[in-house]
Amino acid sequence: MSRIRVLVVDDSPILRKLITEALRADREIEVVGTASNGKEAVEKAPKLRPDVITLDIEMPIMDGLTALEKLRKVYPKARVIMFSSLTEKGAKETIKALSLGAFDFVTKPSSRSLSESIKRIQEELVPKIKSAAPRSVKRATRPTITHRTRPVASKKPGLSRRILTGKREVVAIGVSTGGPKALAEVIPRLPANFPVPILIVQHMPPIFTAQLAQRLDQLSSLKVVEASEGNPLVPGKVFIAPGDKHMEVKTVGTSKVIHLHKGPPENSCRPAVDVLFRSVAKVYGGRSVGVILTGMGQDGLAGAKLMKEKGALIISQDEATSVVYGMPRAVVEAGIADYVLPLGEIPNFLQKLFLQRIAA
Repeated sequence: MSRIRVLVVDDSPILRKLITEALRADREIEVVGTASNGKEAVEKAPKLRPDVITLDIEMPIMDGLTALEKLRKVYPKARVIMFSSLTEKGAKETIKALSLGAFDFVTKPSSRSLSESIKRIQEELVPKIKSAAPRSVKRATRPTITHRTRPVASKKPGLSRRILTGKREVVAIGVSTGGPKALAEVIPRLPANFPVPILIVQHMPPIFTAQLAQRLDQLSSLKVVEASEGNPLVPGKVFIAPGDKHMEVKTVGTSKVIHLHKGPPENSCRPAVDVLFRSVAKVYGGRSVGVILTGMGQDGLAGAKLMKEKGALIISQDEATSVVYGMPRAVVEAGIADYVLPLGEIPNFLQKLFLQRIAA
């Protein structure tokens, strides 16, 4: 098996060394070169032919965003993982980079300990590099499915009478790698009169989820916010779980509201899709729709199973349009998905499901 070729781009000599050392410890990865700014990266990429580029956002001479746009023209084959600082500015620029086509991002290690910094890079960056690598150079990996049944066939969004007449009161969406771009193709295409609340768990750290909500709000007719404790669930409003907090739904009197907490991470994630889906299954039962979009791992599988058992409708993004077909694959291979759709068809499907139901 060929090793994954990586170009490391960062203006800090210390970080370049840290990243290089962390990556070289993995036998499946080969660091083919480094660059100290975006201009150098744009010049080196076609010569070094990396599969993956790690790209710092804030650099002199040419910043990461400018370099990303140029790299997509001069060497579009490489997938780019952004390196960002955990600041509002860093988060805002990272969200923009993801919308421009960056594969994913990691935040810079904050520890003063060399060993801790290398460990964190290995834990966070290495799996993303392996996920980003083209199939020709990476080992085929599939999630372990505990309850495997025959995969559901892809279905087109023609709606049966049964689905149209079933009362659905909420949409819950789980997404990870590739999520910001996927959400930007779904949420802005839903109309202002969308009749139910939408709850989203996107695997992201604090600050970044607020910037994601702000960007989607600017693009959409619907109101998009980062969720706060006690937010009432109202029709036509989109709530994004804040980074480092689980998001659940609970009933208070006659109202349904958002509850945030710092319970243990699940599937190494906080927020976790499973936590949201479990609460939706408990509070809404079959009166709900679960959507699993692009992402690594299988967060959302257990929660989607519970929703399905309660009578919820489960939609999965298809493999062809997923940046990473991990989370959707897990749901499809477990036989839980009612519909497996290309990303571009999901907003139309949701409109038919909810707006035709009202008209019927």
